[in-house]
Amino acid sequence: MTNQALDEKSINCIRFLSADAVQQAKSGHPGMPMGAAAMAYTLWSRHLKFDPADPRWPDRDRFVLSAGHGSALLYSMLHLSGYDLPLDEIKRVRQLGSKTPGHPEFGETPGVETTTGPLGAGFAMGVGMAVAAEHLAAMYNKPDLPIVGHFIFGIVSDGDLMEGVASEAASFAGHQKLGRLIYLYDDNHITIDGSTDLSFTEDRVKRFEAYGWHTVVVPDGNDVEAIDRAIQAAKKDPRPSLIACRTHIGFGLPNKQDKSSAHGEPPGDEELNGAKQKLGWPTEPRFLVPDDVRAHMRPAAERGQKAHAAWKQLMERYTKANADLAAQFTRTLAGKLPDGLAAMIPAPAADPKGMATRAASGKALNALAPALPELMGGSADLTPSNQTAIKDAGDFMPEARAGRYLRFGVREHAMGALLNGIALHGGLIPYGGTFMVFADYMRPPIRLAALMGQRVIYIFTHDSIGVGEDGPTHQPIEHLASLRAIPNLVVLRPADVSETNQAWLVALERTKGPTAMALTRQALPIYDRAKYAPAEGLRRGAYVMADLGKGKPSVILMASGSEVEMIIAAAEKLVEQGTSVRVVSFPSWELFEAQPESYRKEVLPAGIRARVAVEAGVTMGWDRYVGEKGLVVGINRFGASAPYKEVYKYLGLTVDNVVAAAQKSLAAAK
Repeated sequence: MTNQALDEKSINCIRFLSADAVQQAKSGHPGMPMGAAAMAYTLWSRHLKFDPADPRWPDRDRFVLSAGHGSALLYSMLHLSGYDLPLDEIKRVRQLGSKTPGHPEFGETPGVETTTGPLGAGFAMGVGMAVAAEHLAAMYNKPDLPIVGHFIFGIVSDGDLMEGVASEAASFAGHQKLGRLIYLYDDNHITIDGSTDLSFTEDRVKRFEAYGWHTVVVPDGNDVEAIDRAIQAAKKDPRPSLIACRTHIGFGLPNKQDKSSAHGEPPGDEELNGAKQKLGWPTEPRFLVPDDVRAHMRPAAERGQKAHAAWKQLMERYTKANADLAAQFTRTLAGKLPDGLAAMIPAPAADPKGMATRAASGKALNALAPALPELMGGSADLTPSNQTAIKDAGDFMPEARAGRYLRFGVREHAMGALLNGIALHGGLIPYGGTFMVFADYMRPPIRLAALMGQRVIYIFTHDSIGVGEDGPTHQPIEHLASLRAIPNLVVLRPADVSETNQAWLVALERTKGPTAMALTRQALPIYDRAKYAPAEGLRRGAYVMADLGKGKPSVILMASGSEVEMIIAAAEKLVEQGTSVRVVSFPSWELFEAQPESYRKEVLPAGIRARVAVEAGVTMGWDRYVGEKGLVVGINRFGASAPYKEVYKYLGLTVDNVVAAAQKSLAAAK
C-alpha cells in the first residue's frame, strides 16, 4: 500500500474510531472529528513532538483542542499515537469513571494539556502557553543549548473564533508576535443553529491578518500535503499562525454531512454504516484499528522519543555548563518554592496613616520577586491601581522576551485564560490584577483554573464600597459571595499589612488550585501584633485576634478585610458597656473549612450563640457562622457614589450599627 493510501486509511480510522465512540455512548459530537481528522492526522504524524511514555516532558509540543466538544478526535489520536489510553477507554467515552470524559479534562487523560469545552477558552489558554514558552526560552536558552524549543499547536473552530475571549487573546498574540503559536482552523461553516451565514459572515482570515497573524488558506481540509506545507510555513514565520482549512462537518455521512445535525448527536447506526460504505471502511467490527494503521502511526511516537532522548542529553550538557540555571529550571518546573520566603518580607512599620492592602500587596510582591524568577504576571491596564508591577523586571515584549511583566491591556477575560495557559505550561507562577468588580469578566477562566487545580494568583483591588466616588458600577457587592461559590478557589481578604503578607505566602504555597486576594483601595490600620494575635492566623482562615473585656466572651464579632477595623471599634464600645467580646478576623472561608472541627469550635465555640458578622457585601453565606441567634451586617443592594466614609454610613455599615446588632444578638441568645 502506498504512503498516500496509508494516510487516507489512517484518517478514516480516526474518523470512525471517533464516530463509533459517540455512537456507542449514544451522545457526543461526531461531526467535528469526522471533518477535522485529516488536520489532526497531518499535525500529529508529521509535526507534533511528543513522547507517549512521558506525556509531561518539558520540551514537548503542546496540543490544544479548543473545540473540546470534539474530544473523541483527541482520544483517537492519543490512542493511535501510543499513549496510555487503551481501546477499552475509547469504548467508554462519556461514561462515569472513564479516562475519556465528554470534554477533555486536564489530569484525567494522559496527553490532554488543558481542560477545554467552553468555546474560545482553549484558544486563549494556548496563547498563554506560547507566552510561557517564549519567556522560558529567553530565560534559559544558551547558544547551542536550546533547552526550550517547542511549539503550541491547536485546532480551533468557528465557535471558538466567535467568542470574545478568542478575539482578546488573538489581539494580544498578534501584538506580541508569538511565533510559537500555530492554530489549525476547522472552517466548516456550521454551528449548532445552522450555517455560519446566520451569524458569522466576517472575513476571518483578514481579521487575523489585521491582528498581525500569519495566515494560510487550505481550500481542501482533506488535503494532507497542503496542510503539511502550511504547517511548515507557519513554523518558519515569526508571527502566530492561523491555517484556515475548509472542512466538512460529519465528512462522509450520507445525509448529515455539512449539516448542523452532524454536530452534537450520534449519527445512528444506519447513517454511520452508510458513511463507512461510502469511504470504503468495514461496517464491522466497530472500533476497528487495522494493524497497518497502527504500524503507520508508530513512527511519530518513535520520532518524539528520539527527540526526548536527545533533549535529555542536551540537558546534561546544559547542566554541566550552567549548573545554577539548570537547578533553577528544574526547581521551577517541579513547582517547588525556594526556602526562606517568609523572611524576605519585612515586618510592617507602625504608621498612624495605615496602609491600603493593595499597597501592602505591591510591597510583598516586590520583596518576594527577587527570589522567585518564576513569578510572572501583570495587570489588565490597571498597573498603578493594582500595584502589580515588579521593579526592574522589565516588560515582556517581542524584543524583550526575558521581561516578566505582562501588559494585558483592557482584556480581563483573556488575561484570566492566559494565566491558565502559563500555569499549565509549567515553570512559571502567573498572577494577574484588576479591580474586583471586573472579576465577573474573568469568571470562566477562574472556574477552569479551579477545575484544573492550577496555581494562579488573582490580585483583585478596590474590593468594596471603599471605592467610594466611582459608584455602584465599580463597587463589588456580590463578588465575594460569587468567588466563594467556586470550588477549589481560595479567597483571601486580609485586614492589614501583616495579613496581606501572609496571604501572598499562602497563594504561593498552594500548588493545586488558584487563589484570589481581595484588597482595599483605602488605607487600613496596621495592627500591633503584640496586642493582637499574630497574622499567621490567616493561614487557618479565621482566628481569634483578641478577647476583650473581663471574663469569657459573651458575643463574637467576626469580619473580613476592611471591616475588621469596624468590629474592633465596636468591641471596644461594648467592653465600655460591660460586655466581653471575642474579635475574629475571618479572611478566608475556604481555609477555615479545611481546618479540623476542633479548631473551628475553638474559634467559634458553640456556647457563644450571640454572634455578628460584618462585611461590605451581600450577607449570603454568613449565616453558617453566625447561627440562628446571630446577625449579619452587610449590604444586599448596590452601592452609591460618594466619598467612601459617607457611603459606609449611608449604607449602614457603622460602628454603632454593629454595636446595636451585637446587643440584639445577645438578647436573642438569652
